[in-house]
Amino acid sequence: MSIPQSGGGPIEHHSQLAEYLADGCKPLEDWRIGTEHEKFGYCKDNQKPIPYAGERSILSVLEGLRDVHGWAPVLEEGNLIGLEKDGANVSLEPGGQLELSGAPLQTIHETCDEVNVHLREVKDIADKVGVGFIGLGAAPEWSHEDMPLMPKGRYKLMDAYMQKVGTMGRSMMRRTCTVQVNLDFSSEADMVKKFRVALALQPVATALFANSPFFDRAPNGHKSWRARVWRDLDSDRTGMLPFVFEDGMGFERYVDYALDVPMYFVYRDGKYINALGQSFRDFLKGALPALPGEMPTLSDWADHLTTIFPEARIKKFMEMRGADGGPWRRLCALPAFWTGIMYDQSSLDAAWDMVKDWNTAQREALRIAASEDALQAKVDGIDMHALARQVLDISEAGLKARARSGADGMIPDETHFLNALRESVESGQVPADELLERYYGAWQGNLSQIYGEFSY
Repeated sequence: MSIPQSGGGPIEHHSQLAEYLADGCKPLEDWRIGTEHEKFGYCKDNQKPIPYAGERSILSVLEGLRDVHGWAPVLEEGNLIGLEKDGANVSLEPGGQLELSGAPLQTIHETCDEVNVHLREVKDIADKVGVGFIGLGAAPEWSHEDMPLMPKGRYKLMDAYMQKVGTMGRSMMRRTCTVQVNLDFSSEADMVKKFRVALALQPVATALFANSPFFDRAPNGHKSWRARVWRDLDSDRTGMLPFVFEDGMGFERYVDYALDVPMYFVYRDGKYINALGQSFRDFLKGALPALPGEMPTLSDWADHLTTIFPEARIKKFMEMRGADGGPWRRLCALPAFWTGIMYDQSSLDAAWDMVKDWNTAQREALRIAASEDALQAKVDGIDMHALARQVLDISEAGLKARARSGADGMIPDETHFLNALRESVESGQVPADELLERYYGAWQGNLSQIYGEFSY
């Protein structure tokens, strides 16, 4: 989840809200790739989730990264809650999941190097304090009560609110992990096309990266329980955003949507002020009950945009949000998958041609089916396995066209980062299928085996 944003000064005109988004437009040569991934920490001796503080804790890992690997601390009310270095940051999700928000980089080669360095650094510290980290879409065994809430004001407010607006918000906060990529757009028209493709194809990413078939110590009937959780979180701020596919879509239309999303908080002087359920529209009038008479800033607007959680969203860039956390190969595969589609015009056009005739009901049905059946999903004659193969071909073509070499020119392009996904398409099996096969086979129903075999 996001740290407080630095969006700018006072909002004096409504037009500034859309202008804030439009300021993200960049020429192609300035497009970058920002990868984020979350992972669960646990004590190696008892396989319990690690608390915030103590000898074996998130705090001890953050302190080790700070002291040994040169990360700068990020504090909130005296608590170490994050780290910064070289344009990247390490932060805490509500249940103690450790997140790397990577720097904006030019190639997947650089992104994967960044991921690998981060995982090596984390393992170095984790081994010293007796903890481990594992990449899964949902915590397989731990209960809500097992997962400590991190000492961040934002999370305390969200935790209380989530119980009022859905059934699974608190599960999302404490017991899920994702991998996502942030990409750029060049213009409003480019944003709209990318946004439509991103939303329509998010179920394909959900299927290919499905990696959460267990919850509460047993199979849950879904290949991606994380995706199931997001469907019952808060209907005001989640979903597939049908309006994005309507005529008139643009920055201003997204502003209208965002203004209708109830607020969580206002950040002032290092503290989160409770604005739960209040309206940013009232804030623009100086009539926010939490801060009567005070007008918002662009930083407040930037913060508000981070509290909106659809399957894809825009800020000054676009976030692809549909994939489960997973093993290290897939942490590089996710940005490669979307970069190939979005950063080559021919591939983007081909992807849009594939999805442009789908209707709202089909897109939503694909979202549901992907979480349940992954590559075995079928909706209105759309076969997810065949669709994933086609989309992967489009992505691969886009990466070939980009021709961004690595290893001092020894690797001609970025296509090899798709190998893990190509293996899934060829076999029809995604990570969740492998986990279930082991659960019913070699593990004989003993989920404790998952930590030794699938940790980083």
